[in-house]
Amino acid sequence: MTKNEEPLWINYHEIEGNVLFGLVSDTHIPEARQTLYDELYEAFDNCDYILHNGDIHNVIVLDWLMDIAPVIAVRGNGDDGSSGRPVAPNDPRLAHNQLLNVQGILIGMTHAFPEFPYPGSMPLEDAMQRHWKSTVDIIIAGDTHVPHVTQREDTLVINSGSPTYPKNLQTQLGTIGFLEINDGKIDAWIEQLH
Repeated sequence: MTKNEEPLWINYHEIEGNVLFGLVSDTHIPEARQTLYDELYEAFDNCDYILHNGDIHNVIVLDWLMDIAPVIAVRGNGDDGSSGRPVAPNDPRLAHNQLLNVQGILIGMTHAFPEFPYPGSMPLEDAMQRHWKSTVDIIIAGDTHVPHVTQREDTLVINSGSPTYPKNLQTQLGTIGFLEINDGKIDAWIEQLH
């Protein structure tokens, strides 16, 4: 990749109206398996958008998800060549960070974000400024493969886990998440795929 072909550091999106987001991360295709589970497609059937929070590995996954709903995605460390993996090509749906504005609610997407403060960690506001040059109301991340919905100070932090490598164990049905914004009301949850 030349300097001019490097992926965007941040993309900004204005999204109108009430919206249901399907959240997915760490699909690791074809490392985990050759395709996504059918159960994921069924679960996302009524979503307005799908947000993929990195470690896609093969951008064809974005094409598959686009058959359900528009996709906004971020690059993960596995998409940038970690552990000797191939670097995912530049794609207009991918950036290192995405910033969404839905009804005045700011949503920051990135692959790796510390879910909980730890000794020596950057203060939350500084970390948000580093990723999105703004404070956000909701952070959606991946990387750990461990699902959770956590309130951290005034910010909701969501990690949908992994639908293919839950908790970094072995290939099996894992988890996805949902985020609904309806007239300014926020609802977020995790679902186990069956």
